[in-house]
Amino acid sequence: MSRVLVVNSGSSSLKYAVVESDSGEMIADGIVERIGDDDGVPDHAAALQVVFDELADDLAGLVAVGHRVVHGGPDLYQPTLVDDALITKLEELSPLAPLHNPPALLGIEVARKALPDFPHVAVFDTAFFHDLPPAAATYAIDRDIAAQWKIRRYGFHGTSHQFVSEQAAEFLGVPMDSLRQIVLHLGNGASASAIVGGRPVDTSMGLTPMEGLVMGTRSGDIDPGIITYLSRTAEMRVEDIESMLNRRSGMLGLGGEIDFRVVHQRIESGDSAAQLAYDVYIHRLRKYIGAYLAVLGSADVITFTAGVGENDAAVRRDALSGMSALGVELDEELNAEASKVARRISAESSRTTVLVVPTDEELAIARACVSVVTGQG
Repeated sequence: MSRVLVVNSGSSSLKYAVVESDSGEMIADGIVERIGDDDGVPDHAAALQVVFDELADDLAGLVAVGHRVVHGGPDLYQPTLVDDALITKLEELSPLAPLHNPPALLGIEVARKALPDFPHVAVFDTAFFHDLPPAAATYAIDRDIAAQWKIRRYGFHGTSHQFVSEQAAEFLGVPMDSLRQIVLHLGNGASASAIVGGRPVDTSMGLTPMEGLVMGTRSGDIDPGIITYLSRTAEMRVEDIESMLNRRSGMLGLGGEIDFRVVHQRIESGDSAAQLAYDVYIHRLRKYIGAYLAVLGSADVITFTAGVGENDAAVRRDALSGMSALGVELDEELNAEASKVARRISAESSRTTVLVVPTDEELAIARACVSVVTGQG
């Protein structure tokens, strides 16, 4: 048996999955929500007990517990066994990801107490992008300040981008090192990457997961002057501006909705706010695709993944429409087909292959954990 319990701990929720790493089978998965609310469980320890009660016999054969950690900072980029020294490092990294790392750290600490006899492994969302070329990783700000405060473009969703790019190569039956890829991870959080020979050369997220594409509740790229303008003129606190950009922006801030199924319904009913939100989303996505085509010179494959990328044919169509001169053509019928498996949706005449590949971050984390505990990582 090579079962791994994968834990993804948020500030008010705890997602979990038990994965058979060899076969890729999902044994069980779920989420505990409203942690700390009056109508939810009181804390993460109680949430984890709910998980254990739910899983019951599914933990038989468990070899490790894997923890998704969003930010690894400049030094943590390999799957790493959790010990007290790592806990200290993660605490030091909290200012780089104040919304994401503290709950992950809390989940790790609770899980270690509850399951002390199993190895715990931290897998970092930033790891895949650790070796971005300096030109892509560096912000054009005062270099001494950047060095002192560890400011660079770290990138996120790395586990997904790596997994999907590998699956794309496997689907095409060609070696990774022969491919120039664009991966579009479009979920509530959204990011793009440009990958050459299996190594990322650019990605849309930066120091934090706020940069880049328009997301469900996050703004993506903005003029940084907006922050100082709101601080001076609207007298908003930095914390309130950060909360607005993280939680009340993106599709929610523009159109009042993050579920694209509802967005399409509202557009069909004549909702101008929903239409504008969708148009801004697509415009930003097309800009990144065009930029990465320029970075790569051309792309062998463009892959859509995550909730929106895998399921919304209209987003895929509109993101790539009018790009035949760039070698990208969709097959409308293939694109419109609903499916849960990896598939090609590009036209036969397209120089660039367009794929839809389901992501599986839990499986990727589980396999990373097994490689660590067996000494193969």
